[in-house]
Amino acid sequence: MGLIVQKFGGTSVGSVEKIQNAANRVIAEKQKGHQVVVVVSAMGKSTDALVSLAKDITDQPSKREMDMLLATGEQVTISLLSMALQEKGYDAVSYTGWQAGIRTEDVHGNARITDINTSALENQLQKGKVVVVAGFQGMTDDSEITTLGRGGSDTTAVALAAALKADKCDIYTDVPGVFTTDPRYVKSARKLAGISYDEMLELANLGAGVLHPRAVEFAKNYQVPLEVRSSTETEAGTLIEEESSMEQNLIVRGIAFEDQITRVTIYGLTSGLTTLSTIFTTLAKRNINVDIIIQTQAGDHETGISFSVKSEDADQAVAVLEEYKDALEFEKIETESKLAKVSIVGSGMVSNPGVAAEMFAVLAEKNILIKMVSTSEIKVSTVVSENDMVKAVEALHDAFELSKHPSAVS
Repeated sequence: MGLIVQKFGGTSVGSVEKIQNAANRVIAEKQKGHQVVVVVSAMGKSTDALVSLAKDITDQPSKREMDMLLATGEQVTISLLSMALQEKGYDAVSYTGWQAGIRTEDVHGNARITDINTSALENQLQKGKVVVVAGFQGMTDDSEITTLGRGGSDTTAVALAAALKADKCDIYTDVPGVFTTDPRYVKSARKLAGISYDEMLELANLGAGVLHPRAVEFAKNYQVPLEVRSSTETEAGTLIEEESSMEQNLIVRGIAFEDQITRVTIYGLTSGLTTLSTIFTTLAKRNINVDIIIQTQAGDHETGISFSVKSEDADQAVAVLEEYKDALEFEKIETESKLAKVSIVGSGMVSNPGVAAEMFAVLAEKNILIKMVSTSEIKVSTVVSENDMVKAVEALHDAFELSKHPSAVS
């Protein structure tokens, strides 16, 4: 007998029928003799509906009141799923995040979990009950309700699995696992049997939406085995662990991509030891996330900087920099929008030189201009025109033979 944490996302509990299906998944684990903790999101698009209601009242609702509002979405789901389990003859109890002992930092809208007191959950598990917990929420030390931001239910599930020392955490979603790339764009994309924490973290950070990066980071730090599974099919999903024992023959495991990228270039900066830190500290204080950074040295006293941001942040980034133009002493700022980031990821790249060169050669053969490059031990990211994004992904997917089963890859 083990302890399993199951997480069902909004699309997996979006109707009474889907809640019944989730209940059957829970019962299947109970019938194997496992203790089960279930984490659920709000039903379907109900969070969007709550946000819309708030906007009907005010354009600038307070973050505290938004947390109070949005936390109700998961509360609906936990009660309905518990009722479904009880109706099927299984003892279940629903808990909000704070009832489950989830403590967070004092930040509304994007709080981080600081501690979990599992005593209430363990007490119910010892009684043989299924415990159904609201994802995405917690409480501060001052008893303020908080939400965890995008992907918060994934994080709740993994954090509970770590705190309870669960044997496994199953993430049920509307896709059957983690794919080599997004199958909606590349028809030959293949489901991976396994992938490492580091590879999944890179893919999640680079735009793959299957798991939130914070959840993967939590799993890696606490060595929680994760499996991404279909909520409608019974087939095995993708196992995420420290070192994947599967897919070993693949140098590149996956390709992530993201559109709506803008390149910001600052010309004529005065060279100085503190120039870079001043620029990026200023942007960080305004919560503008900067990705790829390239510095050029035009002479002894003149520097140029290019960096990429999400297009939605571009105008604010330029405005902030213009505000500090006198202090930074630059000549001008230019932006280029309608760009995309295409990245290859794989732990096998560490011991296989020439992967980046092959990537560049493939893109050149397709007449795709590379505008920026960023690398780490297990990934290479390129910025290309948005119009070339899908063509680039398809070409790279073919070149690295990702549609083949790993045993067939030479």
